[in-house]
Amino acid sequence: MKAFIILGFLFLSATVQAKVYERCELARALKRAGMDGFKGISLPNWVCLAKWESNYNTRATNYNRGDQSTDYGIFQINSRYWCSDGKTPRAVNACRISCNSLLQDDLSQAIACAKRVVSDPQGIRAWVAWRNHCQNQNLSQYIRGCGI
Repeated sequence: MKAFIILGFLFLSATVQAKVYERCELARALKRAGMDGFKGISLPNWVCLAKWESNYNTRATNYNRGDQSTDYGIFQINSRYWCSDGKTPRAVNACRISCNSLLQDDLSQAIACAKRVVSDPQGIRAWVAWRNHCQNQNLSQYIRGCGI
């Protein structure tokens, strides 16, 4: 019985810990998922965006008091427009997903939604962190040494 309790706690602690990607690990995952060049956005832009939005953390969240929305996941996708968290007033859910799916170690839902975001006219400029830290910068450092 004691062993089951210990295993239960170990399982529980493993399920709540975030996957924090290493820079090159994320770059390779994004490249495999077809993000390099998607809508004209280079891979270093995506890696820079993830660095400044979540520090490569899949479980990152940020509550925005002004509009009562929350940003979710490695790309900090907002619940006002892109996903449903069941608590954001007047949410649109343009990606047609639960915001919780953006907090998974598996990046497929986050990538699909990020692709949807940049397909809108604002493109990658929808992310404030990208505008503040990545736009018009030399981003080669974000994939340097990654072998891609």
